[in-house]
Amino acid sequence: MVGATRGFSRYPSSPSSGSPGSVTPMGAPGTMATTLLDVIRGLAGSSVETIERGKTIFFPGDPAERVYLLRRGAVRLSRVYESGEEITVALLRENSLFGVLSLLTGQRSDRFYHAIAFTRVEMVTAPATSVRRAIEQDASVGLLLLQGLSSRILQTETMIETLTHRDMSSRLVSFLLVLCRDFGVPGTEGITIDLRLSHQAIAEAIGSTRVTITRLLGDLRNDGLVQIDRKKITVFDPIALAKRFS
Repeated sequence: MVGATRGFSRYPSSPSSGSPGSVTPMGAPGTMATTLLDVIRGLAGSSVETIERGKTIFFPGDPAERVYLLRRGAVRLSRVYESGEEITVALLRENSLFGVLSLLTGQRSDRFYHAIAFTRVEMVTAPATSVRRAIEQDASVGLLLLQGLSSRILQTETMIETLTHRDMSSRLVSFLLVLCRDFGVPGTEGITIDLRLSHQAIAEAIGSTRVTITRLLGDLRNDGLVQIDRKKITVFDPIALAKRFS
């Protein structure tokens, strides 16, 4: 259930099959595949930015002037509704592309999401105008962006599925399984989520409260399903965890 699926694997594919997010330009046989990182980093006006945990990258309504490629850490995308409720729509992992809606509309547009650093993050960013110019000059760049956007859409769909659980314990379990898949590192004891997560951060991601998350994680730990050490969560057996709350 938490095995790597296409577009979500934390680990790169073998060189023989080509890595996700890479394209060998047509007419250039034998050349090294170009990655999305290569493209964004090589554009005019590109830069590397580091954002501390909890800091906003952009707010809803901000001008969509730059495109972002996440290199390290995790970024939370959310929508804020008139009621004041904020709903997580995606939790992005490394090599995720975001901030590209202005490219799809073909004109400058405003941000639809609130993007916040879920952990300390490192990003490569470039002006939207430079990205659009690169697409016009090389169709393979557009294919790279489409692949990156497709992965983002899948992440959004997964997060929506997680939040459809009305029972908060089921919602938490579903969220932990997503984290295992996207940020999990296999070890002798199970799958360790490679993020330092406070109870408050988890609560904000799934629409709960810190008190509730503390209680539910305590229940999972008492049942022998998870271990928590210095804000890192290890799931001993993801399949058993999924079955326990299915």
